[in-house]
Formats: sequence, C-alpha cells, structure tokens
Amino acid sequence: MFKKNTFLFFLVVILFSCSKKEIKQPNIVLIMADDMGYECISANGSTQYRTPNIDQLGKEGVQFKHCYSQPLCTPSRVKIMTGKYNFRNYEDFGYLNPNQQTFANLLHRAGYKTCIAGKWQLNGLNRGNPNNQDIDRPHHFGFDEYCLWQLNHRRKDGERYADPLITQNGKDLPRNENSYGPQIFADYVCNFIDRKAGNPFFVYYPMVLVHDPFVPTPDSPEWNEPWRQEINDTTYFPDMVAFADKIVGQIESKLKEKGVWENTLFIFIADNGTNKSIVSKTNYGVVNGGKGLSINTGNHVPMFVSWPEKIKKDTVINALISLADFLPALCDAAGIDSTEYKTDGKSFLPLLTGETTKTQNEVFIHYSPRWGRFKSNRWVMNGKYKLYRDGRFYNTANDTLEQTLLTNLTKQELKIKQRFQKIIDEKENEIAFSLNDTTFNVTY
Repeated sequence: MFKKNTFLFFLVVILFSCSKKEIKQPNIVLIMADDMGYECISANGSTQYRTPNIDQLGKEGVQFKHCYSQPLCTPSRVKIMTGKYNFRNYEDFGYLNPNQQTFANLLHRAGYKTCIAGKWQLNGLNRGNPNNQDIDRPHHFGFDEYCLWQLNHRRKDGERYADPLITQNGKDLPRNENSYGPQIFADYVCNFIDRKAGNPFFVYYPMVLVHDPFVPTPDSPEWNEPWRQEINDTTYFPDMVAFADKIVGQIESKLKEKGVWENTLFIFIADNGTNKSIVSKTNYGVVNGGKGLSINTGNHVPMFVSWPEKIKKDTVINALISLADFLPALCDAAGIDSTEYKTDGKSFLPLLTGETTKTQNEVFIHYSPRWGRFKSNRWVMNGKYKLYRDGRFYNTANDTLEQTLLTNLTKQELKIKQRFQKIIDEKENEIAFSLNDTTFNVTY
C-alpha cells in the first residue's frame, strides 16, 4: 500500500512539474524602430535595403502584412505602451501622463524583470509638462532599468548618434565622439539579458534608428572622418537601415547564447512610416515616405514575430493589427488576467499559436498629432478600404496616395462603407463621452 501511494505521489509531482513547464512565462523582447515604414524591409519587397536578420525572423516565425501604427512617434508610443486609443491619454507631443499604466507595469507585477533602452521622449520636455526632469519616470512606468536618450535632456542638448547624450539609471554617461548611441543601447540590452536570463524578462527597445538626422554609422566609410559624422544626408539612410538590422541580429545572438531564444517572444515593429524625404525602391514600385500623414505610407509598418517554442515557422498572416493590440497580447503571453487592465486592443497571441484564425475586420485610428503642420483626423480601415470621418472613401489597395474618391460603389463596397460609418459614429459618441469619463484615466 505504501509503495502504491508513494508511486502515486511521485506521479502527481511529475505531472504537476510538466504542467508548470508548459505554462512557463516566456521572455519578451519588443523592438520598435523609429520612422521605418513597411517598405524598408527586404522581406516586404524592398530592393534597396538589405535586412537579413529581420527577414529571418519571418522565416523562423511570423510575418504580418497589415500592422498599422499611428503616423507619428509620440501618438504611437503612448498607444502601444498603454493599449489605448489616443483620445484616452495622448495629451501632448513628447508626453505620457504618469496617471497611465503601461505594459511594463503589468509585466513587472507579474514577476518580470523589465528594461527599456533607446528613445524615451515622454517626460514632456518640449512643452514644459509637469516634473519633466523626473529621472525616475521610467521606474514609475514599470521599468527596473533604463538606458535612454531624451529622458531629461532635450534634443538640442545632445543627439542620439555620434557623441550621444544618454542617461542610464539616473546618471548621464560620459560623452565620447567615437561612441555611437544605437550600439550603446544594443550593448545595454545584451548586458541586461546576460544578467537576467535566469528569470522571465521583458525588454522594450524603442530604437533611435532610423530617424533623422541621416548620418554615417560606424559601418559607413565616412565614420572614420569625424567631420562627416554630423552631416545630414539621405545617402546614409541605407546604412542606418542596415545597422538597425545588425542590432536585431546581435540581440537574437545573445538570446541564443544564453539558451533562452526558444522561449522568447521576439517582436520587431516600427512606430510610424518613413521620413517624407526618403524615397525607397521596391518590387512593387517607388514609395515615398509618409511619416505624419494619414495615407497608408504614414502608418503601415513592418511586423515580424518569432517564438520558436510556440509558433509555426515561415508563416504569413494578413490579419489587421493595431498598436493597441500589443499590450493585451504581451499580457496574454505572460498569463496576466484581462481583468488587470483596460484596453482598446485585441490580443493577437491566438493568431500566433494557432488557437484561432478569427481576426478583426477593420481598425479604428484616432490621430491628433499636436506637432508641426500635421492634421488631426479619424478613420476606419481594412487592408483595402478606408473611410474618413468627413465621408471620404478610398480603395487604398489601388489608390495608395488617396487621389480618387470612391463614388459609384458596388453593393459590397456600400456595405463596407456603411459598416465603417457605424464604427466612426460609435467612436464619435465615445470620444464625446470620454471628455467626462475618468475610468480610463486613473492613477496606478
């Protein structure tokens, strides 16, 4: 009897251990390039830029064809970090109100070691927002460690590339004209992985590449001539794309070296379309950058996902993804209950794991840039059609620059337009209500 009970006990222990292994939290690495439109990746049709490491992510995992950001950086950053539409929390350019909860807050509470490196620009430096010199703001938003540009120093005080002005865990790094900001950030991320590989960790790396100024990288011949390091010339844009891709490869190699690559959810995206001064050649034509604009080149961005333990290799997904979907997806992967947060997004994790093929049929974009001459707007779109709040309706698959209004609609197009209009009307009412609604804007 004793032997039988002992056997049953060990059987239960083994089964419990196996079940725990199955639900082990994955490491999460989210890399977001700056101003890199869909057309900049060779796997997406670029014939001008080489991105072998990013392309490989698609071969080892999933390539998304229809990921849509906001057309400008801060609107995208506050949306992806909070999982909410901009009308709920985008108050000013370069600012995220401390009353918001981010994906790092949630993952930190779920036991993750958290790190951010790269571009911050969320303290409200340029508009004099309250407490914009707060060097603990990344900690407040859930990050254990940070290595950042534009935390409490404005851009005019120091750039991000050669001789960068970088603040690391409360202290400014020594300036060095031979240092290259993107490499400092990448090395910091790799060091963090070195130190935290025994625990579930979350790395958020909002790159400074490939934002202007367009300057040489350490891999450019001109880097060895210091006087050329600050010359802004679009000639160097391909070198910057190549260096961004090189960093992706460096971080992937570190994850493999530490033996954690298989259980790492690794995501590469961008915050908005390419700078308007950049013209890119692709196998489907020449593409002018659309950063800041509401046309698709303003917010159609690359998205590649790898997670060897969980997702199929070499898969292309045509589902529509918005930046609001990332917070619920990361929380879903980490096993965080959906009652722990509010979101306007929908987790795309089931699409990765094959649990479902059901997708959202359209995405809603609320865009209020509050920067430069860019215009505010709202629209609903899918992979083919777009309807603006003022009634303009386009077939964006055939008319990428939105030059020809659709007027003589087929029955199918009329149904699509009516469905889009219903969504816009619902959102207009919700936006009006949100002016007096505090449920989304609470202090955490």
